[in-house]
Amino acid sequence: MADNDLGSLLGGLLGGGGGQGGGDILGSLLRSLTNGQGGGNPLGGLMDMLTKSGLADQAQSWIGNGENKPVSGEQVAQALPSDTLHEVAARSGVSSEQAADRIAQYLPQAVDRLTPGGELPRSGASLEDLIRQQAL
Repeated sequence: MADNDLGSLLGGLLGGGGGQGGGDILGSLLRSLTNGQGGGNPLGGLMDMLTKSGLADQAQSWIGNGENKPVSGEQVAQALPSDTLHEVAARSGVSSEQAADRIAQYLPQAVDRLTPGGELPRSGASLEDLIRQQAL
């Protein structure tokens, strides 16, 4: 699936308001984390990165039921590999700082919507299928 298709699905998941900015930037991030291989679900790996970077409380709040704790662009930039953030920024036509800020803005809601039962999806689940299920 192309980045713009994944971005459109994520935009729909975010209620349309995240389409251009949120869906596209998150689509680029998730595609970068799977190295462009379709059908995978990089959500668990992303959550591990955030947890190992000291953002366990925030990440868990997005998965669990209740209020989503915010995260800053600076925290996102520290949690992600710099080459991944640069790749996402280049694909999106923004600076790395802007990419990190947009990821911080939209990621909590996206993770919350993708984990309605309070659990990460099983590892074999396709990210695209999960998005389609939740956007209905």
